[in-house]
Amino acid sequence: MYESKVKGPDTDSLFRAILTLENLEDCYRFFDDICTINEIKSMAQRLEVARMLKKGETFNTIAEETGASTATISRVNRCLKYGADGYNTVLARMGE
Repeated sequence: MYESKVKGPDTDSLFRAILTLENLEDCYRFFDDICTINEIKSMAQRLEVARMLKKGETFNTIAEETGASTATISRVNRCLKYGADGYNTVLARMGE
């Protein structure tokens, strides 16, 4: 069984709240309230980096197209290969 480094009652509550969101508008409204614009953009960028890595794009192409640093790209790449499988699960469910 997977054991998260951030597991706890507050995190459980946050994730339960996210699971109640029913559509994109709900997501925009909730994340606009709970995150800064930069936090949302950073998460979106990392997901796009993961998508591009899964498609076999090069680090240089990803950096040029997303504006992500090579450090961010490397971190996402490590997560794809050795992480908790979160990116892979989400991308598979999205049909990527």
